[in-house]
Amino acid sequence: MSGRKKTALLLASPWIVTLLLFWTVPLVYSFIIGFTDYQLLKGARWVGFSNYVELFSDEVFLASIKNTFIFVFGTIPITTVVALGLALLVNGQFKGRAVFRAGFFLPSITSMVVIALIFTSLYERGGYIALLARMAGLSPPEHGFLYNAGTALYSIMAMDVWMSVGYYMLIFLAGLKAIPDELYEAAEVAGASAVRQFFSITLPLLRPVALFIIVINSIKSFQVFVEIFVMTHGKFDTSTMVYFIYDAGLRTDFRLGYASAAAYVLFVIIALFSILQFYLMRRRRPLW
Repeated sequence: MSGRKKTALLLASPWIVTLLLFWTVPLVYSFIIGFTDYQLLKGARWVGFSNYVELFSDEVFLASIKNTFIFVFGTIPITTVVALGLALLVNGQFKGRAVFRAGFFLPSITSMVVIALIFTSLYERGGYIALLARMAGLSPPEHGFLYNAGTALYSIMAMDVWMSVGYYMLIFLAGLKAIPDELYEAAEVAGASAVRQFFSITLPLLRPVALFIIVINSIKSFQVFVEIFVMTHGKFDTSTMVYFIYDAGLRTDFRLGYASAAAYVLFVIIALFSILQFYLMRRRRPLW
């Protein structure tokens, strides 16, 4: 090995050691203990695929899968469309647009715990959202939005959309800035309306950006945890897969093997979605 390669390896060694100790080793170890009945006070006992079989007959786990998919498919389309709409609005030339961009982006860099606590207060029985609902002639849940199985998860989803749109707006805005102005000028000369320009120029050229947003938002949404932990503790039919893993492994049962098996089910689901989305990114045919 040449001296140059040795130097490069030496400089990269802290990162390599960190990767092995804090990512690779735990990943492999958790995969192994997923085939065991591993409890902190009793040690490990090999059980094979029993944890996986039990998972898919566990009603709590199946409910957490359902809630996770509701969260993913309920927030991603709304977040993507609203973020695109905001990007189009703040992309125009008007006074104070920098203030609007910063205002929309600010929630995405605020601590999730802080936002969750604020919305917990807003969603209470006497909170402002309940007050607005009454002013609109609606009947809010008796004990608050987070203490009702029919509204708790959707309330958390609404908060997540509000918090996330600013970040994805910024990505869409970068994509809009990358579209050459000459294309719009040529379309105007040809007599194309603003709507036709949007569907013929803007939307097709933003396709890679939109798919990138969907990929990263899907991964984030499948791993939703902090909102559930702070706002409902998994009660009122709001438990998601990551919260189930935490609850099974570190809170109630301390069944680390069972929790590891659930984590790998989530890993496979995220991997399959990511592979599908990267396949769509490579497609040459337009999706719209």
